[in-house]
Amino acid sequence: MPEWYIAGAGAGVGFGVTILIAYAFEWLKRQFVTPPTVTAHYSPKGGCKDAVITEISHARREILVQAYSFSCKEIAQALVTAAGRGVTVRVLLDKSNEKETYSEIGDLEQHKIDLLIDASHAIAHNKIMIIDAATILTGSFNFTRQAELENAENLLVIKGHGALVDQYRQNFHAHRDHCLKPGTAANRPAAPGRVVQLQAA
Repeated sequence: MPEWYIAGAGAGVGFGVTILIAYAFEWLKRQFVTPPTVTAHYSPKGGCKDAVITEISHARREILVQAYSFSCKEIAQALVTAAGRGVTVRVLLDKSNEKETYSEIGDLEQHKIDLLIDASHAIAHNKIMIIDAATILTGSFNFTRQAELENAENLLVIKGHGALVDQYRQNFHAHRDHCLKPGTAANRPAAPGRVVQLQAA
């Protein structure tokens, strides 16, 4: 058999293997790498609550939550269910939840959710979930019935933006470092206020 034929056949096989490897790589990337997307939802009655619950149901490893007001039973139950299937759930709530009649803080505590109070600010006004270090939920949407049914709110579901996820996770843990266990926030000394002097006209 001529040497040129053998060499050509070898080159053809090598090219075919290269194409096969490239195809396999693209297939694996489609299976395991989330393409960057941003989806917007709106309320009232625009699907914000359902979007939150859907993303929670997809969680497999970790859910980090920062919330100002949290009185939506369905979202609380979705977090409890996620924790029940082995997902790590960590929640940081504004101190107002300890006095709010309809807050879900008691139910979350009852189900042993890792929950802390962020009392180091006038208001801990974040409304954020970070899921599996891959998905961010953020916007004006509070996790409440009123936000879903009555208020004009917005919710962004951001996926596949790794650098942004890292920033949100760093911010979460920075706040978590100064949080307190429920029931102890009231004992923290108030931050010194700023004195404003008014001059007579």
